[in-house]
Amino acid sequence: MSSTGILVAIALGSNLGLREGHLDFADARLISLLEHPRFSPRYDTAPVGTPEPQPRFLNAAAVGTTRLDPFELLKALQAIEAARGRERPYRNAPRTLDLDLILFGDLVHHAPELTVPHPRFRERSFVLQPLADIAPEMVDPVSGMTVAALLHSIAPTR
Repeated sequence: MSSTGILVAIALGSNLGLREGHLDFADARLISLLEHPRFSPRYDTAPVGTPEPQPRFLNAAAVGTTRLDPFELLKALQAIEAARGRERPYRNAPRTLDLDLILFGDLVHHAPELTVPHPRFRERSFVLQPLADIAPEMVDPVSGMTVAALLHSIAPTR
């Protein structure tokens, strides 16, 4: 890790309760976790991959540098989610707040507790669009493609 930290990307989402308030809360907490944080505009999106109909999501992204290791950062993100009442009764359940670690520098790590890059981010416009708004040049270490190129590959006519 460099003296300036590792550049990370985090996806934010909420589809229960006061969505704006949940994302505001996350932004405030991320400011204390990340150096030089940048936050994307927010997007109202339809749920994707949910087992039943759910409310629409409010999605955004944040980038910044951290001196935490990936597991410390994951634990901090989960604590922020828990502070907003996040429950995990089943996979892809509705959530007050969802914070996904998308990219952690050029780290490629696969383990039950943490996989980075996030395994499905390359096909999700609700992650790629907000991330491209603030960090189009970030590179996926698996594909070698920038966030902007990944977004273009799934939405070439945007």
